[in-house]
Amino acid sequence: MESYKGKEYKSILAWVEDGIGYVQLNRPKTLNAINETLLNESYEIMNLYSEDPDVRCIVICGHENVFAAGADLRAVASYDPFKARHFLDLVHRTIFAIEDNSKPTIAAVNGLALGGGLELMMACDIHIVADNATFGLPEINLGIFPGGGGTQRMPRHTSICIAKQYVFTGDFFDAETAYRIGLVNMVVPAAEVMDTAKKMARRIGRKGPLALRAAKQAVNNSMNLDIKSGSRFEQLAWSMLFASEDQKEGMNAFLESRKAEFKGC
Repeated sequence: MESYKGKEYKSILAWVEDGIGYVQLNRPKTLNAINETLLNESYEIMNLYSEDPDVRCIVICGHENVFAAGADLRAVASYDPFKARHFLDLVHRTIFAIEDNSKPTIAAVNGLALGGGLELMMACDIHIVADNATFGLPEINLGIFPGGGGTQRMPRHTSICIAKQYVFTGDFFDAETAYRIGLVNMVVPAAEVMDTAKKMARRIGRKGPLALRAAKQAVNNSMNLDIKSGSRFEQLAWSMLFASEDQKEGMNAFLESRKAEFKGC
């Protein structure tokens, strides 16, 4: 495993292989607890991957027993309101760097995805999780509530009543439940999570980069715009793709019964 362009990070591992940019949360002694260093490094690498034409898709993962177990309470517990707000500024900056990234993002989840770890997963486009994964938003038990977008994305992924149930109780739930409520795309044996994520990333990576970027934005907009405004954006983005070489390559390849070779231009 090589570091991304020779740069070493303290809280993550980052490397590119076969057009896939990997981000591995790497604070195993703290169950990948989220601190400012991890947030800053993740934000940096997500922006670098977004601008790197060699990266077609991004996979975010943890370790075999934990994705991320939430915020680092040893640091957060002593915050005053101003430090707390600054910390969430970093959280949201990183979350949006994932959610709005120009490249599709896949969360490959083993073990625990709690609090900020679950919020990070929800920012990804596709969620592939192990059959022994455990999820939850337990912040209510600490006298707070999910502040990294959990109260906003959980209702969008599931329903408002399901979101309230888990936000209000702080209860944990398993992978089968996560699939049933629409929070994850697929549940696979723990040993197959990364291979499944890689296969999905390679499959997506073969599509046209310009079309993927526009499609991702159009789908994201559907959660925030009324249907007419969203459809107008979709119409404009769709039409603009006809100025690209990828559109011509894709349609000509279909008409010529051959495999398209997209170049992102």
